[in-house]
Amino acid sequence: MHEQSAISLFLEIALAPDNIPIVGMMFLVMFFTFIGFREARKNDELIDQGREDEILRKMQD
Repeated sequence: MHEQSAISLFLEIALAPDNIPIVGMMFLVMFFTFIGFREARKNDELIDQGREDEILRKMQD
């Protein structure tokens, strides 16, 4: 009996045709989470600098 590695089992499951949209959604969730944290960090820096009014102005543009 040939034992498969964990990565090959994961890829076999992840690349199954019915799981492709789920894998795509995982990447989208990671991407938008990154964007959200990046914007939060920028806003925190503006707050630390006492420029809170620029946050709302930036969101309205």
